Amino acid sequence: MNTYTTTSAQETRALGERIGCGLKGGEIILLSGDLGAGKTVFTKGIAAGLESLDPVVSPTFTLVNIYKARLDIVHVDLYRLDSQEVWGLGLEDYMDQGHVMVVEWGDMARDFFTGACMRVKIEYLDETSRRITVEAPWTQDF
Repeated sequence: MNTYTTTSAQETRALGERIGCGLKGGEIILLSGDLGAGKTVFTKGIAAGLESLDPVVSPTFTLVNIYKARLDIVHVDLYRLDSQEVWGLGLEDYMDQGHVMVVEWGDMARDFFTGACMRVKIEYLDETSRRITVEAPWTQDF
C-alpha cells in the first residue's frame, strides 16, 4: 500500500497518469472518496497514461463511458446504484485483458469485481490537497 499527498488537481491527474502508463490490460481500479475528492480527475490521468484522446467526463448519469486508448478504458460510476443493480450492467464483458476498468464509487459493489483489483482511496484534505492511498495486488512503481 502506498500513500501520496497531492496539492493540486494537476498533481492528482499526474499520479493517475503514472499509474495508467504501467497498466497492461485486465486491471480493475476501484475508486472511493467523497463527492469532489478527485475521482474523475484521477481517471483523466489514467486515460492520459493509456494514451486516450477521448474527453473523460464523469459517467454519473450514463453509468458507463468507454474511451478508446492503448487499452480501451471502461469508466463506470456506481454512485446512483445499489450493489444489486451492478449485476445488470453487463460489466463482466469488460473484465478481460483488452480493457482497463475504472470504477468510481467502486466500494459500492466490491464483491462484484473479480480478479486483481487496485483500490484507490482519495481523501479531501483541503481545497487543493488530497491524500491518495493506492493498494494493488501487483507490483508497480509510480
